Amino acid sequence: MTDETSRREFLFSGVGALASAVAMQRGPAPRTLLKGGTVLSLDPGVGNFQTADVLIEGSKIVAVKPNITEAATVIDASNMIVMPGFVDTHRHMWEGQLRNILPDGLLSDYTRDITGAARAVYRPEDAHVGGLVSGLGAVNAGVTTVLDWSHIGNSPEYTDAAIEGLRESGVRAVYAFGGGAGGPRNQFPQDIRRLRKQYFSSDDQLLTLAMAAGTNAADWAVAREVGAPITLHVNGANQLLPLASAMHSDVTYIHCNNLTEAEWQLIARTGGNVSIACPIEMEMGHGVPPIQQALDHGIRPSLSVDVETEMPGDFFTQMRAVFTLQRMLAINRPPSAERKAPTLLTAREVVEFATIEGAKDNRLDRKIGTLTPGKDADIILLRTDAINVMPVNNVFGAIVLGMDTSNVDTVIIAGTIKKRNGRLVGVDLPRVRRLAEQSRNYILSKTGWPRTILG
Repeated sequence: MTDETSRREFLFSGVGALASAVAMQRGPAPRTLLKGGTVLSLDPGVGNFQTADVLIEGSKIVAVKPNITEAATVIDASNMIVMPGFVDTHRHMWEGQLRNILPDGLLSDYTRDITGAARAVYRPEDAHVGGLVSGLGAVNAGVTTVLDWSHIGNSPEYTDAAIEGLRESGVRAVYAFGGGAGGPRNQFPQDIRRLRKQYFSSDDQLLTLAMAAGTNAADWAVAREVGAPITLHVNGANQLLPLASAMHSDVTYIHCNNLTEAEWQLIARTGGNVSIACPIEMEMGHGVPPIQQALDHGIRPSLSVDVETEMPGDFFTQMRAVFTLQRMLAINRPPSAERKAPTLLTAREVVEFATIEGAKDNRLDRKIGTLTPGKDADIILLRTDAINVMPVNNVFGAIVLGMDTSNVDTVIIAGTIKKRNGRLVGVDLPRVRRLAEQSRNYILSKTGWPRTILG
């Protein structure tokens, strides 16, 4: 045994002893018992229950079954659905203070006014406020995880501010670095390397890293160098064919309207993922949301809000849009269009898109997406005794077709209660509103847009 080996063993044994001593001083992790709810684990190995309990210890789920009697702080979950939090796979969170500002806009209006004029006048503090407001809105709506497709990284100061906004909001987030007005190459690749070291040295934290990419294989290579999954917008024919050799299972393709059959086959063959932002795609003119194309190629899509400048940040809207559109198109497809009519989506499948598939596409399915013992406790409780859903006759139907954000009673992220009894916990909403309004007013003053809420 060398002196250096002895020294390392001494140091590590000391660290271990110190950690054990600290753990003993802190005592056992707190336990919370969600008691008597309708539990949707969405894990076939665990099952779904008309009435059951969920036991949380620290940040983890430790048991999902009826009649748990362990000592714990009890939350009465009767008259509630207990289920995994919703998982958003694509949202531009820097725009949080610009909610509803472009309600009638097409995609060309958005690129001119938001990613053009507004982004050009943003300050780092505006990027921070946008992430904070959008993150809190997500938590309030039961969206416990968001991929922030952050193309506001005009400089490292902007990137740092955007990350701090996410951190302050308390949402679980995948920060997808996308550079600023010049696209990923504006600060790439040096800044994503810095981010990996400075903020994302561990994947065992609420904030994790991805790369918001363009169709550039060299950028993809650097993303893989730092271990960042890749997410990109693709909304036109033949954009993916030159990337065929670089396409792997670590890529999520957003929108996917107007792709060719060859591109769909490429995505399916390489194990790629698809994120559909159905309401935005219908409203802004991207094309028909490709729900059926994804399903026809064996791809179960995830869902995403995209932009709050024109659509709400909740997932009830997302699920309802996907459910009704797929069924309308399938039912009304001309008989000659194909040999066999598509299978109609069920409400349960759409709930799984909003949870399981989102976790998978965000590369977090080992931690979240189902209520499985050992996974992180990202859990929402949805009220079933509210007038908009009572009496509940089918829980999946109630979630997809009857509920809205007002039904979100409790939100737990990594075992920490973020919303309880319908109210965000530990959030100074007057301060957040003041910050949002000040930032919004600054942006309007610089863009020359009129300050009126009448349109």
